[in-house]
Amino acid sequence: MEPARSKQQQGRQAPTRGEYFIPELCGPRPVLLMILLTELMVLVYTLASSSLPAFDWDMLAFGSLVSQWVVLGSAFFLCLSRGWLNRLSLPMASAACFGVVAVVTSVTSVAAIQLLPWLLGTVGDHAWWLLRNLLVACVLTGIVLRYFFLQQQLRLREQLELQARLDSLRARIRPHFLFNTLNSIASLIESHPGAAEQAVEDLAELFRASLKESQDDTCVADELRLCELYLGIEQLRLGERLGVEWQVEPAAREARMPSLVLQPLVENAVYHGIAQLPEGGRIRIEVRRQGERIHAVVENPVPQRIADSGGHQMGLSNVAQRLQAIFGADARLEVSPGEGMFRIELGYDPRQSP
Repeated sequence: MEPARSKQQQGRQAPTRGEYFIPELCGPRPVLLMILLTELMVLVYTLASSSLPAFDWDMLAFGSLVSQWVVLGSAFFLCLSRGWLNRLSLPMASAACFGVVAVVTSVTSVAAIQLLPWLLGTVGDHAWWLLRNLLVACVLTGIVLRYFFLQQQLRLREQLELQARLDSLRARIRPHFLFNTLNSIASLIESHPGAAEQAVEDLAELFRASLKESQDDTCVADELRLCELYLGIEQLRLGERLGVEWQVEPAAREARMPSLVLQPLVENAVYHGIAQLPEGGRIRIEVRRQGERIHAVVENPVPQRIADSGGHQMGLSNVAQRLQAIFGADARLEVSPGEGMFRIELGYDPRQSP
């Protein structure tokens, strides 16, 4: 019970800590965004302080120079200390951020006074100007930190909602998978007890793999192993009526693939295709890598008249929803029923997320 309680305590403490509270600020896109936003604020301030006919270009130039120094300098030091800040509690991390910005603002303001004296004739007393800069920097820092915090909370909520959705979809797939597999084993008990025993062992291995936590990383090779185990059980029941053709590129085997994505498609091919044909048939399973995308195809013969099956459509719908939930709207699952043939193709980019 102690390990479980420890995990629960960690889960309760996680939101109060600064993990991922300060985003990565040193990438090209964040730096460009900071430069543009800073210049926009300086322009607004200059427009508010001077009329258009007598636009103060000196104020714009001086304000842009000092503001860019403060913003980029603060971002640089926050980026360097991000790993340390993320280990602090939220109040401590926020106080440290205020401290970093205050120090950078003070150093930048003093440097401007020393290096650019000809541009400081309109600022009045240097001490008051420095104090004003510190107050402005602290107010803007508070707004930005609040935005970062809300962004983190939104991201955490989206991750929790996505995880709950994926768990729900997985839970709906498993009973259908279990019942079909148990029916296959039941049909072997009287006629082939040895084969039924082997099928039970394969089923145990299947469920050890398929009941992993949904956040565990799995790959194409893991999903293919599930398909092999399931097909092995069905082959004991169907015998020579079930043939399998594998076309798997070695380069695709280590690519990311969620568990119970390909296996339900193979299960449908057996249950709604091969098992309905007196002469049986061959299932073709293809997995290939095309650029950065993974493509998988499951193709099987079907009777001329396919009985409508809600479970079949539910399984395909669940797979399509899981793909889009994990890899975004760019992931796809296409069903191509043909004359005596049924083809399902899925494609996604393993690097993508919604």
